[in-house]
Amino acid sequence: MRVVALVPGGIGDQILFFPTLDNLKRNYPNAQIDVVVEPQSKAAYQVSKSVHEVLAFDFKDRNSLADWGNLVGTIRDREYDVAIAVKQSWLVGLLLWLTGIPIRIGYQGKGSVFLTHTVPFKPSQYRAEVYHDLLQPLGINTPLPELAVNVPKPDIEWAQKEQKRLGVDETGYVLINGCSGQLSQAKEPDKIYPVQNWQQVIQNFQYKQPDMPVVVIKGANDEQFVRSLLESSPGIKVTTPDNLGQLTAIIAGANLMLSTDSAALQLSVAVQTYTIVLFGPTDPGKLLPKNDKFLGIKSPTGKTADISPNTVLEKIWGG
Repeated sequence: MRVVALVPGGIGDQILFFPTLDNLKRNYPNAQIDVVVEPQSKAAYQVSKSVHEVLAFDFKDRNSLADWGNLVGTIRDREYDVAIAVKQSWLVGLLLWLTGIPIRIGYQGKGSVFLTHTVPFKPSQYRAEVYHDLLQPLGINTPLPELAVNVPKPDIEWAQKEQKRLGVDETGYVLINGCSGQLSQAKEPDKIYPVQNWQQVIQNFQYKQPDMPVVVIKGANDEQFVRSLLESSPGIKVTTPDNLGQLTAIIAGANLMLSTDSAALQLSVAVQTYTIVLFGPTDPGKLLPKNDKFLGIKSPTGKTADISPNTVLEKIWGG
């Protein structure tokens, strides 16, 4: 059986779709599963164990009819047996109808007239559960598997060397994922936690747990963020993973991760690292499974910046 899933969205959305892919592969072990994702999200599949091929298509771009036609042609040439549409869309539904794929699965609502099988869309559920409902037309009604990733061996080895370089391989460490780069601030300002708040959290932690190192993840646009933290807390350590596999491996080695709402929190869930996540406009129940290891703090105003450092510290020491 050949299956293609169209999965718009960012890296976090892709990782939340992993349990659906894994359960599909478990029930149909000989199936070849491909995905169509936005170019910036292809990196997520470095740590997937169930996908055969990743095709790139920018769903958010102003695509011409020729662009959509090319995608239809690409999908049609592969002669898939099953298509799964993760987004409710007239255009995506029409696209799948034009491919001639015999089994076309999606949600009830926009574009469902072009599908052969639909399931109710339940947006209030945990996002991974919402995706997993799409397997019901294939006779898969088993519980949602835990989110899991497959980290390449070279990335695990990199993390082991990185922990030695940082001097945290024997002590353990607390990981800070601030995602406060210029790109994040421009696109999703409500998800940013101010550097001065992070400084208070880190300084309090260093005061109470001086023997537990604090390691900050430095992303592509985090130069100023990290520099500011180093000025206020010179004892912190900095890691700069080059890819998603390395990031996953360094998260897996942490005793605790403090994070804003980003793709990294899904990697932390997948490797079962204790995680406290700061949420702005998003309901924590939609992005975190019910598990004592993962604690969401919801802003009272919808802006992450309005979560007080004391609230975070109470969760660290009391949660």
